[in-house]
Amino acid sequence: MQSKVPSHVEYAIIGGGIIGLSIAYHLARLGHRDVLLLERDQLTCGTTWHAAGLVTQLRANENMAKLAQYSAELFRDLEQLTGQPTGFRQTGSITVATTAARMEELRRGASMGRSFGLDVEMIDATEAKRRVPLLEVSDVLGAAWIASDGMTNPIDTARAFAAGARQGGAKILERTPVNRIVIDKGRLVGLETAEGLVRAAKAVICTGIWSRNVAADLNWTVPLHAAEHFYVVTEAIPGLPADLPTIRDMDAAVYAKPDAGKLLFGFFESRARPWGMDGIPRDFSFDSLPENFDHIEPYLAAAIERMPVLADVGLQLNFNGPESFTPDNRFLLGPAPDIAGLYVATGFNSCGIESSGGAGKVMAEWMSTGIPAGDYWEMDVRRAMPFQRNRRYLHDRTTETVGNLWNLHWPHKSPKTARNVRVSPLHDRLAQAGANFGEAAGWERVQWFGEPGSQPVTHATFGEDDWFTQSGAEHAAARSDVALFDQTSFAHLLVQGRDALALLQRLSTNDIEVPVGRIVYTPWLNERGGMESDVTICRTSDEEFLIVTAAVQRIRDLAWLRKHAEGAGHVTVADVSSGYVTLSVMGPRSRELLSRVSPADFSYTTFPFATAREIEIGYGMALAFRMTFVGELGWELHIPAEQAPGIYDAIVTAGHDVNLRQAGYVALNTLRLEAGYRDWGSDVGDEDTPLESGLTFTVAWNKKTDFIGRAALEAQRGQTPRRRLVQLAIIGEAPLMFGTEPVWRDGILVGYLRSAGFGHTIGCGVGMGYLHAELGVSASWLKDGKFEVEIASNRYPAVASLRAFYDAGRTRVKGERLELDSLVAPELRAAR
Repeated sequence: MQSKVPSHVEYAIIGGGIIGLSIAYHLARLGHRDVLLLERDQLTCGTTWHAAGLVTQLRANENMAKLAQYSAELFRDLEQLTGQPTGFRQTGSITVATTAARMEELRRGASMGRSFGLDVEMIDATEAKRRVPLLEVSDVLGAAWIASDGMTNPIDTARAFAAGARQGGAKILERTPVNRIVIDKGRLVGLETAEGLVRAAKAVICTGIWSRNVAADLNWTVPLHAAEHFYVVTEAIPGLPADLPTIRDMDAAVYAKPDAGKLLFGFFESRARPWGMDGIPRDFSFDSLPENFDHIEPYLAAAIERMPVLADVGLQLNFNGPESFTPDNRFLLGPAPDIAGLYVATGFNSCGIESSGGAGKVMAEWMSTGIPAGDYWEMDVRRAMPFQRNRRYLHDRTTETVGNLWNLHWPHKSPKTARNVRVSPLHDRLAQAGANFGEAAGWERVQWFGEPGSQPVTHATFGEDDWFTQSGAEHAAARSDVALFDQTSFAHLLVQGRDALALLQRLSTNDIEVPVGRIVYTPWLNERGGMESDVTICRTSDEEFLIVTAAVQRIRDLAWLRKHAEGAGHVTVADVSSGYVTLSVMGPRSRELLSRVSPADFSYTTFPFATAREIEIGYGMALAFRMTFVGELGWELHIPAEQAPGIYDAIVTAGHDVNLRQAGYVALNTLRLEAGYRDWGSDVGDEDTPLESGLTFTVAWNKKTDFIGRAALEAQRGQTPRRRLVQLAIIGEAPLMFGTEPVWRDGILVGYLRSAGFGHTIGCGVGMGYLHAELGVSASWLKDGKFEVEIASNRYPAVASLRAFYDAGRTRVKGERLELDSLVAPELRAAR
């Protein structure tokens, strides 16, 4: 008897929920016919079948919003494309605000939506009541209305994807579980089933709540955990409008939508109930979890207060079903870092239906070409750290992540649960000094310092409070005296071997063939010229290089190095991050301070910029980099971890006489924004070229060897980019900026800010963003236009420049002590 399972396919998809089916559909739309989807039981039997089916488009950033916007557009046309009805209706959505903070967040979200081409209308309580009469609005301050939002039937929509995939030639097999993913020497071989091995060139894991365990079997971290998710459905409500919009009251953690003459309303509780800690049965299909009325009762009461009609109707269904949530509420998309040919698309945090169209398109393109079509870093699975597959960590974090979807998203906010996983050896000293910690890649990092011995302060405002005052003083110390930053979260990667230089020359736009002891800042590009990363490379010997990169880029950069090291000759790559503590001593008095704790000569002639030396310091040794990310004279000290406490103590003790102030990452960010330093992941990413990003100086056009992405840069060379990273500063008083604010030129939307903060030296808000102009973004185009930045739905005049607003000539980095005000950009001084 012939097996129904083919022996070989080009693309294999594991899992027949809406995400896997969307990928199959989009692969077929790209013209791929050799596509196989394997479902362990029946299509949609995991979590798709019980999803609420909301289609909401306002997301946290541009590319996440584009995924949802594409989904909404596709759902509108999917029945016509496939012949299968989806139940999609574009009835709009309304989100009410009952607190001033929520109202500000909605206004900021409305502005962000405009940046991404989404029309978000802010309305008052009276208008909200007029549009949705069943709402109680006596406590409502206002609302956000999105007319293009809607709802769809999840099962029918999934069936439409399946129909379209089959029409395009894809094969979909139900009741065909994958027993094992077969890997050999870091490459995908195929999928083992009861009927034999299916060899596959590429495969994607779309197994939802099972994905963590499926990946863990391969020693791959795909961090998610299931949580109980509750909704109820009322009995029929006479006169309920069929075109009722989706209703959200985020302050009460309640949503509602019409459901065939009834109301379905569900909850995102502040304290969620993780489920499946000990594993989820493979035969869990079309199943639900036990009811828990006591858990949802407070939210039911809140729903009745918002929609009093609910008090007079009974409940037809009280449903509880599992959905998966990730530690940071972001999706998990993309390639396995160390397994060629294997991908994942999972962890949709209760947003899988509304993102399914976009996610399917993204993954189909990614698998087809090998690189994503846009910058999806915030959703990229390579941001996950190995420890994050720890089941206790995931369980404890999940108690919080469900509610965090709708909790207020304060700036500098970090999770409260599952903390202190990765700490600097100096953590206790920093805490005693008054550190307020945030989390990044699992690291506890200082955001700002309070008074020594003080308890951390919870930040809960979009305005100026303790964090603003304290980080402002730290900012000032770095400009006027000296500041000390603990940057132990840096990743350190060691590349060794006689072919190490050739490998790094191939990856880097800059010239790495430099003398031992020199440091080079360089982007690494993909073939289209986008920046896969930007790193600092120190040549420590003829055949050894130490690469320093950001904490969140560690897994991504390590994978990039290892991928290209294959077949590159005699070269090894090692992650030595845990061996180092990094202390950055920054400011005009940094040389004076370091001279008090080290006999090394820190003079400009002996220790020039972009050089490294091993120095004696305190009772220990450190590799000192003459580098800066704040626009001041300074050194990064890369210290063996076991020697760090003593060296830290020596610096702090010696610092009393030179006004040393310890500083955190909020100040680091505002300092670098003023000075125009780019941050990978915020200002630059894998769809941004160095020429568009103002980093042309990092491209060594005349170096002897070729580098990845050069052809794409050559096509841009000598032209004025139509899309270009620009500095923007607010003129006069305005609310604080945090990024994603729209930028207008002469009344026309031309871009938005990628990152922003308050420039304490220049005395105003400052940010960076890519602006667009058909004839090119030039200095004259900037000079001739009237610019405004939109903050919380109001516009404020701004100055735009291709140069940094603080010390564009980098005089302070060279050690010159010019007056601070003289270093503020002339156009900004004139505007003020």
